[in-house]
Amino acid sequence: MFIEIEANSSVPIYLQLVQQIIEGLAKGSLKPGDSLPSVRAFAADLGMNMHTVNKAYHYLEEKEFIRIVQKKGVVIHAKGIREASAADRNRLKQELRPIVAEALCLQMSQEEIKLLVKEIITDLKEKSL
Repeated sequence: MFIEIEANSSVPIYLQLVQQIIEGLAKGSLKPGDSLPSVRAFAADLGMNMHTVNKAYHYLEEKEFIRIVQKKGVVIHAKGIREASAADRNRLKQELRPIVAEALCLQMSQEEIKLLVKEIITDLKEKSL
């Protein structure tokens, strides 16, 4: 899996890493049971601080995308691809709310917002082929 970190982005580095691992799952390039590098190895490969990778891993573990097993490593959680729970849906709704509000402030119509979401889904699915 290819990880690209943008140092000048307004998105914190640990979140960029989180987002790219989740996108890898969505695209199918990462699957439940796949191993990820250790914190130390990943930090060295990406040229970043170990604490940044550790923060990303703990965030992903909290959301059940990965499992961190002491002395064994990091693996994509069996629940990494799953049906959304009510709590998952509520969390996503809250996270999307400011983005949709911004789109409305930019005078995007409901239809334009729907098309934008469809484009993103299509892009993610096409790259998984």
